[in-house]
Amino acid sequence: MRIAIFASGRGSNFSAIARAIKKGKIPVKLALLVCDKPQAAVIAKAKRAGVKVVLAKTEEEILRALTEHQIDLIALAGFMRILSPGLVQKYKNKIINIHPSLLPAFKGAKAIEDVFNYGVKVTGVTVHFVDELMDHGPIILQAAVKVEENDTPQALEAKIHKLEHKLYPEALRLFAAGRLEVAGRQVKVTNR
Repeated sequence: MRIAIFASGRGSNFSAIARAIKKGKIPVKLALLVCDKPQAAVIAKAKRAGVKVVLAKTEEEILRALTEHQIDLIALAGFMRILSPGLVQKYKNKIINIHPSLLPAFKGAKAIEDVFNYGVKVTGVTVHFVDELMDHGPIILQAAVKVEENDTPQALEAKIHKLEHKLYPEALRLFAAGRLEVAGRQVKVTNR
């Protein structure tokens, strides 16, 4: 199985996934990084890991790269663009995203800031399949993070990222092992 990671930023989830693959925890080949920001720090991380980088401005370029590199699974890791319904349908139940809240609460790009400003006591991380709506597809895994009284937005972000770096590789491992069954909006983890 060949995986592409889509990222636009620092690449901390890229690094967590790449480490898990290198250690043999996820039985996939990390074949491609798709990035839409030429200055993104994730590009240097991918090059150091020996992963092919595609800087894509259009969805046509993305689709061409996915076909050329025979990609079976897409992992969105801080990719700050909405994918078209056509791309989502072409890779139905083969695009996974990680989101820094307990969906369906606090959707969108500023989830951690919104959680902090709203004053909730518990937030977390959600790994889900991507569908045509933003932060909406069937949920694969979730884990909670307690928001402490003395947390700053930065401290909360650090706790969330630490959890993301465990949860995302686990979800990808389950997918690669054929242990995720999707039925409508539900994802069942099987014992295969």
